[in-house]
Amino acid sequence: MSQVLTKSPKHCADKGLKVNKFYKKLFYFFSTFFLSILSLIFLVWFLLHPTKPEFSLKEVDIYQLNLSGPHLLNSSIQLTLLSKNPNEKVGIYYDKLQVYASYKGQQITADTSLPPFYQGHEDINLLTASLVGAGLPVAASFGYEVGRDQTAGKLVLSLKMDGRIRWKVGTWVSGRYRINVHCIAVMPFGPSIPSGPLSSKQGTQCSTTV
Repeated sequence: MSQVLTKSPKHCADKGLKVNKFYKKLFYFFSTFFLSILSLIFLVWFLLHPTKPEFSLKEVDIYQLNLSGPHLLNSSIQLTLLSKNPNEKVGIYYDKLQVYASYKGQQITADTSLPPFYQGHEDINLLTASLVGAGLPVAASFGYEVGRDQTAGKLVLSLKMDGRIRWKVGTWVSGRYRINVHCIAVMPFGPSIPSGPLSSKQGTQCSTTV
């Protein structure tokens, strides 16, 4: 007579407990591993404490700034910026940079894209951009404001750059952070200025937020 072997409910419960314990240990292991990696990244980040990049206005040339209609503006501006990475141990990736000019709170050129680039430790880069606007709508007071500035003898222009940056520490690269750069150019502008481009060469420090 053959004997049938069956497992009791207690044996099944013991097997289920062992499986659950195995998955719990696996979960705790991976959780601890990932937390250790994150803690290491934050520790490195805290110790190195990256400083935001610095920008200064090197040169601005206005080749065209006139109305083609009551509320339509044509503009052409050449911009040169100096970019510096002040960090000794942190590199910077610049992504999706957009540059444009504004006057009295009105954007007077289209957005111009700068090619992405990497800036090494304490490196300095020269950034140039041609800002152009063709038939851009402006407020009815635009011509009046330009006339007032011509009488005053100076034109105040805002140059702005928006984009994304990533920090690089060793082989680790951070996520993207938004960067906003704002520069002010004061141009000599008056009836006595000869025909030709308005030029301003200066080392004005720009404000930068990250």
